[in-house]
Amino acid sequence: MMNKTTKRNIVVAVSGASGAIYAHRLLHKLKLLESQIETVSVVFSNNAMQIWKTELGRPLPDDKDLRLYKNDDFYAPIASGSCTTDTMIIVPASMGITGRIANGFSDDLISRAADVMLKERRKFILVPRETPYNLIHIRNMETITLAGGIICPATPSFYNKPKDINELVDTVVDRIVDLAELKHDTFRWGE
Repeated sequence: MMNKTTKRNIVVAVSGASGAIYAHRLLHKLKLLESQIETVSVVFSNNAMQIWKTELGRPLPDDKDLRLYKNDDFYAPIASGSCTTDTMIIVPASMGITGRIANGFSDDLISRAADVMLKERRKFILVPRETPYNLIHIRNMETITLAGGIICPATPSFYNKPKDINELVDTVVDRIVDLAELKHDTFRWGE
C-alpha cells in the first residue's frame, strides 16, 4: 500500500496498440489529481505516436507538467532503479511490448522502465488492448503477473450506463486509477 501523504511519481507509457483514447483520458484524469502527484513521465513508442494522431486527430500532449521522454532515451531517469518512480502504467499495451517485457527484452525505454519496475517490486500496471488473445499472449501476461505486475485489460464496464465514448473509456481509466491507489471520485457498484 502506498503512503497516502507522499506525492506520487508515475510513468505513463503508450505503446502501439489501438486505444490511444485510454492514454488520453488517463493523462486527463491524472491532471485532475495533480495534488496527489509529484511527476508524470510520459513515453510514446513510434507506432503509438502515429496511432495517437490517427485515432484522436490531435497532436501529442505537450503539457508543461508532463516529463516527456523519447523511447530510445536510455539516459532518462526512469531507466534506472535509483529513480523515485513508484508506479508505471502502459496504456494501451500491445502484445509486442507485453512479450518483450515478459521475456526481459529491454530494447527501448518503455521495456527498460517496465523491467525496472518489476525488478524493484514497484507497482506496474499493464493495460492490454487486444482481442482475442492467443496462448502466447496469455502466457506472457501470466509471466508478468507472476513477476508482480497487474494486468488490467482495456475492457469497459456498463453498469454505470455510460452515455458517450469518454464515459465508457473512463470505466477502464477509473479502474487504472484505483489500481494506482490514487483517490478519486468515480461510480462505485452498489452506491
